[in-house]
Amino acid sequence: MELLSTIYPLKYSVPKTRVFVVFLSMVLCTTILCLLQLRFFKPKSKDFYSFEVKDSRGRIISLEKYRGKATLVVNVASYCQYTDRNYIALQELHREFGPSHFTVLAFPCNQFGESEPSSSQEIESFAKGNYGVTFPVFHKIKILGSEADPAFKFLIDSSKKEPRWNFWKYLVSPEGKVVKFWRPEEPIESIKPEVTSLIRQIIMKKREDL
Repeated sequence: MELLSTIYPLKYSVPKTRVFVVFLSMVLCTTILCLLQLRFFKPKSKDFYSFEVKDSRGRIISLEKYRGKATLVVNVASYCQYTDRNYIALQELHREFGPSHFTVLAFPCNQFGESEPSSSQEIESFAKGNYGVTFPVFHKIKILGSEADPAFKFLIDSSKKEPRWNFWKYLVSPEGKVVKFWRPEEPIESIKPEVTSLIRQIIMKKREDL
């Protein structure tokens, strides 16, 4: 009887071992598949041009149409101590460098001193009528807090610089990355060299691709 009692459990040791081996194999396979997925199927990283925004009439616009250009993104306001100076300077930049390789993108915002109270279409009319702007003026947005527009939040997160007032400017590369930012009081002359450098790179790349 003692011999039988020592042999009997061995009948069940083989199935248990097989179950363990199968389980271990499944775990290893799952781990390998997860690693491969992380390696080859990474989600596409966001850049500025991957977002959608609304135009002054509320229509959805893909920023993808501006990819390949140097872009100066600005939070604008109609009733601010910086309004005249900045709108004139922005239009000067757009006229000098745009529209083939450069554009200004204006986003009205009413979060600073409530200096942009009008509707989006009224803001666009104001900018065109008073300053002759030819660059896009988009739908009024929020750029601070939980309701911040995702495209503008990307600019803030990328630059680690949050606007403290109207007319903060973010220069975006043709690939959609933030290159530099400027405060509203900084002169237009400080922006031109950076824009010129980006445009030069764009032209050289186009020549290389020919």
